[in-house]
Amino acid sequence: MDAAHKLTILASIAFGIPLRSESVYIEGIEHVQRTDIEYANELGFRMKHLGISRRTGDGLELRVHPALIPKRNLIASVSGVMNAVLIQADAVGQSMFYGPGAGSEPTASAVVADLIDVVRAFTTDPQNRVPHLAFQADSLINLPILDITQIETSYYLRMQAVNRPGVLAAISSIFGENGISIDSILQKGHGQPDELVTVILMTQNTRERNLMRAVEKAEALDSVEGQIIWIRVERLP
Repeated sequence: MDAAHKLTILASIAFGIPLRSESVYIEGIEHVQRTDIEYANELGFRMKHLGISRRTGDGLELRVHPALIPKRNLIASVSGVMNAVLIQADAVGQSMFYGPGAGSEPTASAVVADLIDVVRAFTTDPQNRVPHLAFQADSLINLPILDITQIETSYYLRMQAVNRPGVLAAISSIFGENGISIDSILQKGHGQPDELVTVILMTQNTRERNLMRAVEKAEALDSVEGQIIWIRVERLP
């Protein structure tokens, strides 16, 4: 929730929209498993809890959830109580702002800074004040907020499948029928015939609703055991 509130304010400043906290998709870390963190590390990714706002041709993304990001990305190195804001802008490209996001002194510093801003606003000519969200009220725009099923990104999937010929082909076929291109398939271990093995898939970009349909159909296969675990992958600019 803390990340969602921060994202709401940052999105308003960046895109000139009213505060829309009720429209943010929020997902915590309760479903994150150590196994997936370890596999992600092998594949060159780190798991981070991200707040993402992105303007697309269809509308605005407002989402908070765990995601895999490449280790080479600057934000992948942020850990502990540190926070970072990564911005992609038309003219300056990528910028990152980094600093402590928890603790008594950083919190006190932020509160004092807010009080100073309020006092400065009171002592400034009302006609020349900078609006709180950097946009005048009559300049705010109501961009449509995309449902999480409408977003486009790539995905990491982990499943338990029976080790027999044709199983991977059947799974790949389901994903292809739903318009999803598979970037790579990795089988962990070399089980005996008809034993369960761990299969990891990395997809290319697709809409989330396509991914959800494909996962539902793949889980219905006799050769797939239990629930398929899937996590969004954000390669970021």
